[in-house]
Amino acid sequence: MNLGSHTREDLKRLQSLGWQHKVMIAQTRIIEWYKHWNGQVYVSFSGGKDSTVLLHLVRQLYPEVPAVYCDTGLEYPEVRAHVKTFKNVEFLRPSMDFRSVIAKYGYPVHSKEAAQRIEELRHNPNGKAAVRFLTGKEEDGTESAYGAKGLARSLIDAPFKISCRCCEVMKKRPFHAYTRKSGRKGINGMMANEGRRRETSYIKYGCNAFELGEPSSRPLMTWTEQDVLRYIKYYGLQIPSVYGDIVPAPIEGDTEGQCEMFGDGKLMTTGVSRTGCMFCMFGAHLEKEPNRFQRMKKTHPRIWEYCLRPWDKGGLGMKEVLDFIGVKYE
Repeated sequence: MNLGSHTREDLKRLQSLGWQHKVMIAQTRIIEWYKHWNGQVYVSFSGGKDSTVLLHLVRQLYPEVPAVYCDTGLEYPEVRAHVKTFKNVEFLRPSMDFRSVIAKYGYPVHSKEAAQRIEELRHNPNGKAAVRFLTGKEEDGTESAYGAKGLARSLIDAPFKISCRCCEVMKKRPFHAYTRKSGRKGINGMMANEGRRRETSYIKYGCNAFELGEPSSRPLMTWTEQDVLRYIKYYGLQIPSVYGDIVPAPIEGDTEGQCEMFGDGKLMTTGVSRTGCMFCMFGAHLEKEPNRFQRMKKTHPRIWEYCLRPWDKGGLGMKEVLDFIGVKYE
């Protein structure tokens, strides 16, 4: 089944649709996936707002579908507590903890792409990927999208290990093992607007990626965060308390807060906008203050202290890394 006939224009058009139209498209993709695998499917459930919406979508159609949560120890405590409120959830655990992953591979810094290129460069300085990263040029002399610039270039000589393998070791491997053991095929809440790799994956495979080495369904690929927030408000879904409340976002000229929840006005969370892994530094250099670590100091001071505590004293040694990349944490 070849679904790789999408273009960026197709994606933009679908992303511009109303959220209720996207719900119907997502339901169609879920039904298609469920029937193709004779019901042997599961929901990859992170506990965040996106996967909470996904689980609701799936279980409205097929209440018996199990959810699977990987308990890495990196999630907000509020997210883990939220996951435990659902029935039929299987907990997985990775074979390595985060500190062991750092020791063996390195810190997740800048972005997955940059971290991957830096790790490749350090292991094989003369490899094609390393040359592209250093020179910013492809073999034919054209400009490469993977060229190191700014902070990425300075990280090449950073005095600490850098790697993008954390997610692979702590999340993907446990899910791969579950898929092999159970025979079920996963449904996850990935969205194309969350990065270039995800956008490229959608263009190549569509929402239901039957042709991947490990097939995967991504019914929310054409959704945006606004669609997710509107769905949550409409259905009154509970999400982890760390997000705070969902409220109309202030808009220019709207001095009295008159923007409509389901009109043109945007929505926002009063707490964190994304959960993910608390200790991850991908994208931290791009955040406005208060950034994730400054907020963590106020909301989860013990975890914050563990992150910054020196390595030789049993901590994660992230103070050195954050200082190097210029990210404030106090």
